[in-house]
Amino acid sequence: MNALVINCSPVRDGATAEIVKIVSKCLGARYEVSSICIDDFDIKFCRGCRVCHKTAKCVQSDDVGKIIDCLDRADVIVAVSPSYWADIPGQFKAFIDRCTPWCNTHEPHARLRSGKKGYVIALRTGPSMRECQRIFESIEHFYGHMEIECCGRLGLCSVECKEDLAGRREEIEEMCGGI
Repeated sequence: MNALVINCSPVRDGATAEIVKIVSKCLGARYEVSSICIDDFDIKFCRGCRVCHKTAKCVQSDDVGKIIDCLDRADVIVAVSPSYWADIPGQFKAFIDRCTPWCNTHEPHARLRSGKKGYVIALRTGPSMRECQRIFESIEHFYGHMEIECCGRLGLCSVECKEDLAGRREEIEEMCGGI
């Protein structure tokens, strides 16, 4: 089975990336794991032209299809997202907006292979879980429209840099044990 761990942050070496490494290592014993960073891809903004509502294809040419291929190969998807102004980073939101051709809210629509399980890890610098909740809602809403079953979530507060994860590794590993 294949697992995909997504760094939803544009920062390739921060706390989010460190969580991606921890999750990838934990899942590596049971899955063939790949990880991606959203910022490694060229993602254009949705134009709102709605052509994809009729054709199930976007008129734009960029790397969205590469990310979709990664999602399609995966049986398990773990999205790891920091809080940017109490929600997911703009780069990941731009990707979600471009997934309309695969969204189940209209016909025709393209489809990912069925049976996928999705997990979310949200982190933020402040002490309140409220912002993590918004991240959960955004990503789980995306999963729902992509027909990825939401199966688990973990919120990590008071994480500003990867050094702040030293005492949190056990929480992350425990979540991974349930994947």
